[in-house]
Amino acid sequence: MHKDQCLKIAQDWLSHFEMVLQSGNSNDLQGCFHLESHWRDLLAFTGTISPFEGAKEISRGLNSFQKIALAHSFRIMDRHAQPRLVKRLGRPVIEAIFAFETKLGRGDGVVRLPEDSQKTAWTFLTTLSELKNFEEKVGLNRPSGEAYSRNFGGSNWLDQRQESIKFSNRDPVVLVVGGGQAGLAVAARLGQLEIETLVIDKHERIGDNWRKRYHSLALHNQIHVNHLPYLPFPPTWPKYIPKDMLANWFELYAEVMQVDFWTGTELINADYYSSSEHWVATVKQNNNSERILKPKHIIFANGVSGIPYRPKLVGLCDFRGEILHSEGFSNGAEWTGKRAAVLGTGNSGHDVAQDLHSSGVYTSMIQRGSSTVVSIDPSAKLNYALYDEGDSLEDSDLIASAATYPLIVEGYQLAVKKMAEFDKELIAGLKKRGFKYDLGEDFTGHQMKYRRRGGGYYLDAGCSQLIIDGKIQLIQFDDIKRFVDTGILMKNGNVEKIDLLVLATGYYSQTELVSRLLGDKVAKKVGDIWGIGEDGEMANMWKATPQKGLWFMAGSLAQCRIYSKYLALQIKIIEEKLS
Repeated sequence: MHKDQCLKIAQDWLSHFEMVLQSGNSNDLQGCFHLESHWRDLLAFTGTISPFEGAKEISRGLNSFQKIALAHSFRIMDRHAQPRLVKRLGRPVIEAIFAFETKLGRGDGVVRLPEDSQKTAWTFLTTLSELKNFEEKVGLNRPSGEAYSRNFGGSNWLDQRQESIKFSNRDPVVLVVGGGQAGLAVAARLGQLEIETLVIDKHERIGDNWRKRYHSLALHNQIHVNHLPYLPFPPTWPKYIPKDMLANWFELYAEVMQVDFWTGTELINADYYSSSEHWVATVKQNNNSERILKPKHIIFANGVSGIPYRPKLVGLCDFRGEILHSEGFSNGAEWTGKRAAVLGTGNSGHDVAQDLHSSGVYTSMIQRGSSTVVSIDPSAKLNYALYDEGDSLEDSDLIASAATYPLIVEGYQLAVKKMAEFDKELIAGLKKRGFKYDLGEDFTGHQMKYRRRGGGYYLDAGCSQLIIDGKIQLIQFDDIKRFVDTGILMKNGNVEKIDLLVLATGYYSQTELVSRLLGDKVAKKVGDIWGIGEDGEMANMWKATPQKGLWFMAGSLAQCRIYSKYLALQIKIIEEKLS
């Protein structure tokens, strides 16, 4: 289909949709959507992250929220990729990125019209991209105020930055707990909306959350998916970024984006005061001094997992060797010539085991439950294929955001079928060695495991072949009787002697962290954090929670880049009393 024809079909649908939307006629609006259609709204209509499924539910939702949103001016814009015929989930569709306006701001969206049913939309995405009169300070709107001018006889930019970071005579509007990709991304977004934000992190340097991880670590997905907001990685950088490279970039990013950041600082506790609508938060700095802050919002941005989980293992108290959690493992060099076991077969477990083996350590892996193993190339790359289509990062992010939960599941199931074919020799080799392997719940693979529980999979960087070849031994946890002073007593009576046990056993959920810092009452009020919520969206993630003033920001670099924008906009709307 010619691109001009695709453009006409898409614009005709948008024009008809707008006319029906503004008329308030539910039947006509329902007719704009396929019977099994999907609408996902990111703030534009609903003010939050909301999915809708089916023509009837979509028309009802649009009619209801349109009374507040007053959406209009739906049109195709030259700044986006133009409408085209593509295949999504095996379906040929005309895919169009469009712009529109609401009472509060300007938005972007994506509509997909089946090739054989061009007057009814199959999927529909609407997003709020900026607020009218409160646009981000970028491009032509970049700042040019007093802080950046020649201030003869007065403080210059550096003086003002140093003073700003101290918060000596004021409180931040937003306190961000955690300074990794989540904290930096949302702080940068808030900064462009002129919301005073302070990031705190327990580590000594910005980027230490990556810098201090095990020696061999690098990102498992390619660089073009992982850019942070506003500042892309240099085009000279490698496809898979080493951890120290990324850590140094975080340090540079915070400086360039003028993020107010306190290192060596931990949140001790916080209480919310409804009468004054702010938190009273106690933070402890590395000199053991404490500071009371009164932010209106707290964003937990310390990752999907925070507190290392150490399971209670029978006899472990008798073991005389060294026990480490994978969080504290650096490299295997000091264990050369000795014997080690790694408990856990997720990403960290495999990478730690491979690092130990490469350092000349006799290494065993202990498997407790089945795991999903996927080759980095070609299999894991399938989930990021749309970022290889040549569109801008902005357009790719919009397209990636368009799917509701049922479509995400369907997409991963289709990808897993290809992955299993690509990796059939790898899978067969692992199973032959006795490795417990699965394709994920409902055959959705590692990506859905990540969304549902944050682990349970391995993106193969070479450890699987070491297991297949017998160079790394495999022990099933079910065959272990107990730990003893010299190592592991097996049920068959043999003792596997080890000098080191690495617990690659994951982390407590964010709920545990909230309970410890904000109290059981708040933790119970908020409920699950991460995982799939009742509506199919990530539970209490990137949107307002049941506890006023409490937010959560986590995920991959791509998720942090995308959803930091919407979290920041929600806070700006609250602070400017726009809703």
